[in-house]
Amino acid sequence: MTSVFPSLPPAVGRTMRNACLAAAASALLAACAGSPGGPVEIPEGAAVADLYIVDCLLPGQVRQLGNSTYLTPRRPTRTTAQDCRLRGGEYVSFDRADYKTALRVWLPAAEAGDADAQNSVGEIFERGLGTEPNYEVAALWFKRAAEQGHKGAQFNLGTLYETGKGVPLDKAEALNWYRQAWGLAEDQLVYKSDAEAALLAKAEENVALQAENTTLAEQMAQARVEREKARAEAAAAKAEAASARADAATTPAPAPSPPPVAQPEPLVESGLVSIGADTAAPGGDISRDGRNYGRYYALVIGNGSYQFLDDLQTPASDVDKIARVLSDKYGFAVQVLKNTSDVGVLRALNQLNEVLEENDNLLIYYAGYGNRRPVGAYEAGYWLPVNAEPPPNDTFWVPTEQVSSHLARLPARRIMVVTDSAFAGLLADNPAFLLASGPDALLSDAYIGLRFPNKSRLLLTSGQDFPLASERDPGTSVFAEAFIRALQDNEAVITGPALFLSMLDLLDESLPGLDPEFKAIKRAGDEVGEFYFVAR
Repeated sequence: MTSVFPSLPPAVGRTMRNACLAAAASALLAACAGSPGGPVEIPEGAAVADLYIVDCLLPGQVRQLGNSTYLTPRRPTRTTAQDCRLRGGEYVSFDRADYKTALRVWLPAAEAGDADAQNSVGEIFERGLGTEPNYEVAALWFKRAAEQGHKGAQFNLGTLYETGKGVPLDKAEALNWYRQAWGLAEDQLVYKSDAEAALLAKAEENVALQAENTTLAEQMAQARVEREKARAEAAAAKAEAASARADAATTPAPAPSPPPVAQPEPLVESGLVSIGADTAAPGGDISRDGRNYGRYYALVIGNGSYQFLDDLQTPASDVDKIARVLSDKYGFAVQVLKNTSDVGVLRALNQLNEVLEENDNLLIYYAGYGNRRPVGAYEAGYWLPVNAEPPPNDTFWVPTEQVSSHLARLPARRIMVVTDSAFAGLLADNPAFLLASGPDALLSDAYIGLRFPNKSRLLLTSGQDFPLASERDPGTSVFAEAFIRALQDNEAVITGPALFLSMLDLLDESLPGLDPEFKAIKRAGDEVGEFYFVAR
């Protein structure tokens, strides 16, 4: 090992080195004690800033090699500010961080060849963090990590090729990097099944032909244009009919009374449902057709009774209905939070570290006010807790970027965020729509098997900044109504994008103006995986 005192005689260098390292060990043992590598429990009285995820540079670990004691290099990680402090780390608070402070944490390890750090550096340049994104440099760092087999970097690099950011627009190259993330080399001749080989061959054919409406993504884009045209025509016809009725009427008819709001039975705690701050007790593994999908958890948040904003009618009843269908039909252990603060939201996310394991699944559902603001090349998104003040005062708002950051450190294999509100940040089109040539492919055994082993961090959002009440049932939002119906209609295994397409059909019937989105959340640990709802 090279001496850190190269100009001194070896014996003197060893003496001084051991003395310095022994002193360093004494200073660091208190910081490292009780936390050899995992997060430290957050104290009950922690402030919201303590629960924010930060780029943390942890101290090196004291190691013993024979009779010599030495200190390992400092270790970059992303964890809560409180956890970073308790473990003796160095960080810059979330509201003051930028790309320079983030690079100071990650760049040394990236330059030393650490693939996780290289991917993080790529994400910093892609996001910008207070400056304009640099996609060219991001692509270089993603490629370094991707060539080492880092699945997250392979996904990130694929998204750049799919959109032509920092690299030439090349969907075939994007599919190649996604394929590698699925564990299939470019020249691999043997697949796990003939069906998977056929699925990929069809996707490659579609990409190569570049024909109109060959991929599901192109079909969806065309369908969106047609829906917008139909909405405009329907709105014009409705306005014309209303004008004709007004001209013909001699006595104005009284306005119809709104339908009564049905009051559902109140949700009660059960073996799989917890109401309040405690995480629900885990259920058993869910298996079907020879596959073990693991355990299922849900954190369901409904904010309707606001202190400084107008109340919302639907979130409280929506989360009750969603908790029932998730627990009864799908075996989720569900934690329900109603009318919670910013600290309550972040603490619930952080507590999931204590219960989730590597093969688990997590669904996060949020209904309440949200907000979006342009920040450079991206939008910043916020969830507004019940203690939120009106814009522009965002002191108590929860940045959705922080939600994404918490997802990155959770051990669960599959996580899906469903939000009847705003969500913004570093997002990407889901590779499912490049891979599949039609909706049926998203339900095929080949598709499920191909993406089954990989981690996922997915987003399904209504595209609105608050829930919109249904005309059929004013106590339920149109988005929640479609989500619940799509889950109730499923009797087998439905994937996230297939559920999204089912919801589109239902939403076109109830509120054609709604424009939901299904995305992959970047900088949250996505590795081109999938989310599965498995009916019992």
